[in-house]
Amino acid sequence: MSRIDELIERLCPDGVEFRELKSVAKIVGGRDYKEFGEGEIPVYGSGGIMTYVDTAAYEGPSVLLPRKGSISNIFYVDGPFWNVDTIFYTEIDESLINPRYFYHVMLNEHIEKLNTANAARPALTRKVLDAIRIPVPPMEVQEEIVRVLDSFAELEAELEARKAQYAFYRNRMLDDITADEVPLSKLAAIGTGSHDTKDAIDGAEYAFYARGTLPLRLNTYDFDETAVITAGDGAGVGKVFHYVDGKYALHQRAYRMVPNKELLDSRFFFHVLNAHFYDYIMTNCVSSSVASIRKKMLDNFPIPLPSLEEQRQIATDLDKFDALVNDITQGLPAEIEARRKQYAYYRDRLLAFKEKTA
Repeated sequence: MSRIDELIERLCPDGVEFRELKSVAKIVGGRDYKEFGEGEIPVYGSGGIMTYVDTAAYEGPSVLLPRKGSISNIFYVDGPFWNVDTIFYTEIDESLINPRYFYHVMLNEHIEKLNTANAARPALTRKVLDAIRIPVPPMEVQEEIVRVLDSFAELEAELEARKAQYAFYRNRMLDDITADEVPLSKLAAIGTGSHDTKDAIDGAEYAFYARGTLPLRLNTYDFDETAVITAGDGAGVGKVFHYVDGKYALHQRAYRMVPNKELLDSRFFFHVLNAHFYDYIMTNCVSSSVASIRKKMLDNFPIPLPSLEEQRQIATDLDKFDALVNDITQGLPAEIEARRKQYAYYRDRLLAFKEKTA
């Protein structure tokens, strides 16, 4: 018998009380942040952290629950934050419920199934969320469940540390290059595609690169080449890069950059973009509601240009390290995926309480 089973047998042998969410936490809406100055306080929307400001809506700990948009996203925040109107925060009654326990329970609820919107954009209402029934065992049981379930997060923290280590190593290696910098326009052909997202066909033959992290599919291709692709506007600007070698289709607001193989190694170029392009674009981008790229910015992006031999050696070294950190078929990411499955299994099991009857 596990310690949790022992605690349940001793403290609540007849079952666990279930309460409506509104009796253990108060749901509070968000609002715009644009009146505030820049700072270190994260601003959350339903997609995650949007920016940082100098003013907080709440100090935490809190569980953030989506109102519209990405309604499967739930965040735990233990510190000051601001939230916009696409996500709620919760003021948790800690005399009744451990905040981390509440977070695990809400993840287990799969609240995306409670979508109330008839339109294309999913939404949740405060009324629907308030009515969710929460198992509230004795605090000692809650704390032991938190201890077990939080242990699964440790490996993900190691991955983040490994990614930071890789970024430092990559940037240090690239910053140590002493060669002159050359504008990208002299080293690569740059252009866009002709398709729109609505052209995508599930299960089609060719990769169709748009502006997101995952490619779509089409039954026709535009190019057959080695290229690096980046988003031309939207949330992926300066962050989304695809390395392509073969046939593919391209969105009208995504850019393809095809290195001149006699001057620029394509994998070296890919690593330079990942290291420095975001900061460059954020300094030079055109901002309206979202950041966007103009071709001239790409033309002028400076590339350090050592010999091809040195470029290839740097690319080989960085490829090895990148695979260690990010290859989903082996190493740490594969282990993390296995741990995530374990977490989901134990979360479902540990939170499956017998309800106490009156």
